[in-house]
Amino acid sequence: MDFLKQLGIEKNNYGGCTGPGGWSGSKSEKKLDSLNPATDEVIASVYQASENDYEKIMISSAEAFSEWRMVPAPRRGEMVRLMAESLRNNKDALGSLVALEMGKIKQEGDGEVQEMIDIADFAVGLSRQLYGLTMHSERPLHRMYEQWHPIGPVGVISAFNFPVAVWSWNAFIAAVCGDTVIWKPSSSVPLSAIAVQNLCNQVLEEGGYPPVFSLVIGPGRTIGERLVSDKRIPLISFTGSTAMGKRIG
Repeated sequence: MDFLKQLGIEKNNYGGCTGPGGWSGSKSEKKLDSLNPATDEVIASVYQASENDYEKIMISSAEAFSEWRMVPAPRRGEMVRLMAESLRNNKDALGSLVALEMGKIKQEGDGEVQEMIDIADFAVGLSRQLYGLTMHSERPLHRMYEQWHPIGPVGVISAFNFPVAVWSWNAFIAAVCGDTVIWKPSSSVPLSAIAVQNLCNQVLEEGGYPPVFSLVIGPGRTIGERLVSDKRIPLISFTGSTAMGKRIG
């Protein structure tokens, strides 16, 4: 399938990435097969990330945060604008992959990618509107003001039914606010996440940006638990069942 090649999907893929040139290369964990839900045929396979891979990704994201938080917000918005441009150029291919892997009709797959583009456009505008109040001080020649500060590397855990849009709703807003993002997608739709990470890597590398976006694909009982219990991650955005949400919250 030509769209798989366009998105950088191989027969066997790696499930951990720290950014451009940062695919894990680890084969220590069980290989995960991504199936076409309509036929049960294997589309491609993924070597799941190990706990060692997770630690490398966490350290890389924390280091990138130290650099990214110092970049002016409008420049952070420019990176997200370039992401929107990449998504526009690859909308048909990514929409086809989402439809194939998740089982949506093609129009729904394309629509999900369009949602990514729409939130990217919103985030670009937001990057110039991170306002804070200013106020008078009782001290002469002084004024006080509010300033928003980035919070740190944030985690995004997304569900099977929206393989890519949910990530973008979180990731693009976080990026313009100066945060880096570690994404754990559903193990049922790993290829869609890998395709998005490939697009991210291309934009980050060409623009000379730090590795803002990272990816970790692995079992919820190991990688997922590690992510939600990691004190170095101050914020987790989770989409899924109520029962799992209660465990995470």
